[in-house]
Amino acid sequence: MDETDSALIRALRKNARASLSDLAADIGVTRATARVRLDRLIAGGEFAGFTVLTRSDIKPDAVRGLMMLEIAGRGAEQVMKRLTAMPAVIVVHSTNGTWDLIAEIGTKTLEDFDQALFAIRRMEGVTRSETSLLLSSRR
Repeated sequence: MDETDSALIRALRKNARASLSDLAADIGVTRATARVRLDRLIAGGEFAGFTVLTRSDIKPDAVRGLMMLEIAGRGAEQVMKRLTAMPAVIVVHSTNGTWDLIAEIGTKTLEDFDQALFAIRRMEGVTRSETSLLLSSRR
């Protein structure tokens, strides 16, 4: 993979729906060159897949954060079930190391976020937690 291929991938990450002509203009090559490069990247397995991002996939939550949780004993499965039932919890990850679970939380306000944290901290089995607000995200 050379710089032209890398530029093509960057352009597709910015706008995967861009026309071939727009992609070619964006990276400074002819349309035919962009087509050949794209076909070669696909055939070579450089792309693991293609996906669609819908409006509902984009979370409108203004306040987002990650809450790392330590769970007592073998209660992780029960805590995970209670977490996934909460509207403020976007996703729950099991992990290794110091923390047993990581919950991604999203709410409209800081007050709602605080209430979600308070409810999680009070759950039976949660022995310790640490929360980090997400300030910005990049793809």
